[in-house]
Amino acid sequence: METKQDALPFWKRKTLSQMSKPEWESLCDGCGQCCLHKLEDADTGAIAVTNVACKLLDTESCRCSSYSNRWKFVPDCEQLTPDKAGELHWLPESCAYRLLAEGEDLPDWHPLVTGDPNSVHDAGMSVRGQAVSEADIEDLEDYVTGWLNAGNNPFAR
Repeated sequence: METKQDALPFWKRKTLSQMSKPEWESLCDGCGQCCLHKLEDADTGAIAVTNVACKLLDTESCRCSSYSNRWKFVPDCEQLTPDKAGELHWLPESCAYRLLAEGEDLPDWHPLVTGDPNSVHDAGMSVRGQAVSEADIEDLEDYVTGWLNAGNNPFAR
């Protein structure tokens, strides 16, 4: 007999650490924002976001082009875990991992909510069409687009 709790989507009834690997992976909305280079102000700790993407980010699909082998090419790529989801302050405020770690729900445009993998792009929450590859730039500081965790999304239209 299915209970009311069982009818809830997995992200509303499980903690991040209770999720299966496929559930965990499905939380990624495909925005690509976590794959953008960030700069931290040494004096204030403020984090500036750039529109410069990791060389492995496919800026059209907003997915890693070598996800399973990413550490081979980008050794400092951060492995997101349930414990880190609430601690990595450079994660975008719209990140499902961060939101759930902070006790919030997924946004209305999230692909798990809409059933449409393009809803993140349609909502203007992805880097599609707005990011450049790190291979194509010289000075990262010339590509600062905004500040993380300041209540704004530098990619929202």
